[in-house]
Amino acid sequence: MSENGDTSSQEPSGQNRRGFLRNAALAGAGAAAAGVGASALGATPAVAADNAKSGGTGTWRPDPTALQFTLAVMPDTQFLYWGSQDSVNRTPQEESFRYIINNSGDAANDNIVFMTHLGDLTQDADPSSFQQVDKAFALLDARGAAYSVLAGNHDVTGDDSRGDTPYLQTMGPQRFKHAKTFAGADATGYNTAHIFQAAGRSWLVLALDWRTTDQGFAWANDVIKAHPKMPVILTSHDIVYSNYDDNVFPYESGDPENNAVLSDYGQTVWDQLINDNDQIFLTLNGHYWPSARTTKKNAAGNDVSLHIANYQNRYFGGGGMIRLYHFDLARNTIDVETINPWILAQDPESRTELAAEHARITGPVDTFSVPIDFEERFAGFVPVPVRPARPASRELVKGTLAYWRFDGEGAPGTSLAAGRTIRDLSGKGNDLTVVSVPGTAADALTWSADHHPDQPGHASLKFVGGRNPVHGAYLTTGAKAPLNAETFKSGYTIETFVMMPLDWDAGNNGNASILSRRGSAGTAGKHGKNTDPNEPLAQFAVTNNGREAQFNHYPLNDTYPTTNWGHGMVELRWWHLAVVNDGRYTKLYVEGAPVVDNPNRVSVGLTSLGLPWLVGGHEYAGAVDVVFHGNVGDIRIVNRPLALSEFLTAK
Repeated sequence: MSENGDTSSQEPSGQNRRGFLRNAALAGAGAAAAGVGASALGATPAVAADNAKSGGTGTWRPDPTALQFTLAVMPDTQFLYWGSQDSVNRTPQEESFRYIINNSGDAANDNIVFMTHLGDLTQDADPSSFQQVDKAFALLDARGAAYSVLAGNHDVTGDDSRGDTPYLQTMGPQRFKHAKTFAGADATGYNTAHIFQAAGRSWLVLALDWRTTDQGFAWANDVIKAHPKMPVILTSHDIVYSNYDDNVFPYESGDPENNAVLSDYGQTVWDQLINDNDQIFLTLNGHYWPSARTTKKNAAGNDVSLHIANYQNRYFGGGGMIRLYHFDLARNTIDVETINPWILAQDPESRTELAAEHARITGPVDTFSVPIDFEERFAGFVPVPVRPARPASRELVKGTLAYWRFDGEGAPGTSLAAGRTIRDLSGKGNDLTVVSVPGTAADALTWSADHHPDQPGHASLKFVGGRNPVHGAYLTTGAKAPLNAETFKSGYTIETFVMMPLDWDAGNNGNASILSRRGSAGTAGKHGKNTDPNEPLAQFAVTNNGREAQFNHYPLNDTYPTTNWGHGMVELRWWHLAVVNDGRYTKLYVEGAPVVDNPNRVSVGLTSLGLPWLVGGHEYAGAVDVVFHGNVGDIRIVNRPLALSEFLTAK
């Protein structure tokens, strides 16, 4: 197992180059590669910098409310700052800083809201190196950009009780006295806290010294306790290392989702800080290479992502490489990419082969996605508010002809026997009655407390139905229900909520209806393209082709059907479905979004033979041929088109 890491800087600042290379050789092949990087740095900085086409520096203007934002991460830039060797080149880092500033703002522009440096700002901890670091970071300060820094083993010696150093004089708490995101430091000044705003909430960044003592950990724990509802990103120089080597490229990185291991010090950080603080969901460190990541369960049983980002072993010592963590709270994903703005700013025609290779690092350890349900992951310290049930009377909008819901009726898990009535809450007399297919199990239709999070009624019916042979229980309106004769000439809105279980099967359960109108197309005199004379006059169904929502209906003005098709709906997720007809055109909506296949065809009303409506049943050639399999929530039928703001899900 390889554990490549930069050599410990317990030696005095001002070490000579030969001494560094000797120590690197002792540290192993990976560290020797870092020495090669330093050689490249010393050989080519002027040429590389001359080829760069640096743009101007814009304005720091992150959007704190957008659900998409970016955290920029800059690891180990030490080889750019080796002042005791007269080898300093600020240009790559400054170009990355310009990129970070210029790409703050709206989501289309990355919306970078914060930058965190992972330590080893210098190679030698020399005051001359920190003088240059100071000048580079002044670019961020001048624009009010939000960032954090921490000390790596090449910036300091010992632990956070070491006292004053050039690092502390340059990058200590005094540097952040005007920073809006600075939230404080411990007594040593080496451990700092920062709070940035993004996606409408506050996020806490802890930037800890590379060797934090008990007092530092106590301080960090206190900071987290003082901000009990903030997600925490923990940064330090040393937490996990990669369990593979960098001897070949592209890397033979094993499982890119699990190729990092806690270092000895990292285990201390885990035990003293991470494990018992559920708010810490992501840790970032440099020090080791190549880049790697893993996931561990904390004491609360939740995932903590532990990532290494370090490019000091690559061309130009990484050249100010940055890793961009694109948070997308709408998609519940963090998309990660690794770029070099300094190289990207160069004329492509002038880039060296090595530079071109390093403009973007796209291997599986450097470009990847982290799926994370943010609400669920943070629920332990920020409980997700449950939308309360709303009374039925509130949902009886003008034109409501039927409203069925299943709360306050039976205990969850208990069965609905044949003949059981479910009242129409609209008061229009369209009550439902349970019908059981002969030979069906007694628990084929049960009450359930499960429901869509935005559903007015906090309950549903669980159907255990299917075909081969036909089995299950469904519901029907009465023979004289007013809804049976309704033709909806002026338009309509039909809404419901559904969820399919994991054992849903296309052959046994596909094309079953959530809601359908009895009476076959042939009996109603329908004919022509796509007409099946045996199918029902209207059916709101889930197809056998990927569980797509479908509304197939025979309008009054045509002899053939109009069919609206939705996209595939995954199982174990609640879906709100709505069909809206404005008197001319019919549109199907899934979760409030119009589907792709809404025909631009005039479809007036719904043909009727005066027969009942079925909930959970589908009739073919005059007989029920399949019963729905899954949960069905509230159902509402209105005799006019509703706006999205009037849907059952409206807030």
